[in-house]
Amino acid sequence: MLRLAMVLCVMSVSLMAQWPDHPTPGMPRTADGKPDLSAPAPRTADGKPDLSGVWMVRNSSSLFYVTEGLKPEEIRPWAAAVFQQREDHFRSDTDGIHCLPPGPKAGIGVGNLPMKILQTPNVLAILYEYQTIFRQIFTDGRSLPNDPNPTWMGYSVGHWEGDTLVVTTAGYNDRTSLDLAGHPHTEALRLTERYHRPDYGHMDLQVTFDDPKAYTRPWTLPVKFDLIPDGELIEYVCENERDKPHLVGTSGEEYRVPVEVLAKYAGTYGEPPSAVVVSLQENRLMIDPGSGNIPLIAHSETNFTMEGTGVDFVKDATGAVTEMVQHWNEGDRHFARKK
Repeated sequence: MLRLAMVLCVMSVSLMAQWPDHPTPGMPRTADGKPDLSAPAPRTADGKPDLSGVWMVRNSSSLFYVTEGLKPEEIRPWAAAVFQQREDHFRSDTDGIHCLPPGPKAGIGVGNLPMKILQTPNVLAILYEYQTIFRQIFTDGRSLPNDPNPTWMGYSVGHWEGDTLVVTTAGYNDRTSLDLAGHPHTEALRLTERYHRPDYGHMDLQVTFDDPKAYTRPWTLPVKFDLIPDGELIEYVCENERDKPHLVGTSGEEYRVPVEVLAKYAGTYGEPPSAVVVSLQENRLMIDPGSGNIPLIAHSETNFTMEGTGVDFVKDATGAVTEMVQHWNEGDRHFARKK
């Protein structure tokens, strides 16, 4: 059985305090010196909200399946076939495994790593810790290129609607996916992002995906960011390519587990912040390790795989499920059942 992890799905922990004695200048603080994240959002000299800061996605469930709200018939047949092929082969041929830029995934917190916004009067730059890449959002009144040369990260222009920054991005190449699950897109993809900072420590984002060549309608995802006080980015180097030769074979025919047995595995395992949730959705066992629901593929009544990573459910002498074990390259991870 294949027990190899898709490295991109491993949630990395960023080192946020390289300069612990150098707090962010101008950050509002409480009487005891702690950052006041509920203070009013800062504004620039022209009165616009200042989105600058180091941010981390809070609701990373949007990361893995951005198409979760679509009906099967709303995904065009060729796109559904490409996704199924990638799923059957453990997504071994996607941009993340090849250490390529993430394209549209960058806007929804790919890799669950932080990003840094630098806002100036005419351009807003977003620096991503993931793969040490960047975007430029031009707010100087220019329009999108008429006939853009397709790029990995696309071309972005923005304008203000009240206190909301509206960003339109187009001109992507088609060599990336919309999410870590591997849903494809075409060069017709257009993203619309609406950024709103309600207070100092929080930012709301609405992302609308529109690719009529791959999907029959646009759809919108909500994404929430938390400010990382006094934080900075660190260097990130992708090394997934060294694991690519091991991601071989296909997922094979799934073992059929009775629904009443699957239901016994649903619950919470482990302690926060590393807790994972297992749920039963339409006769399919799903696991959320903090990056959104991932299907568990059954190989026996107690053994499954999660994107190629082995998952075993352990029972006691009475048949009660007491533990989940994930088999990673680095070693086994044990999660006691909590509820």
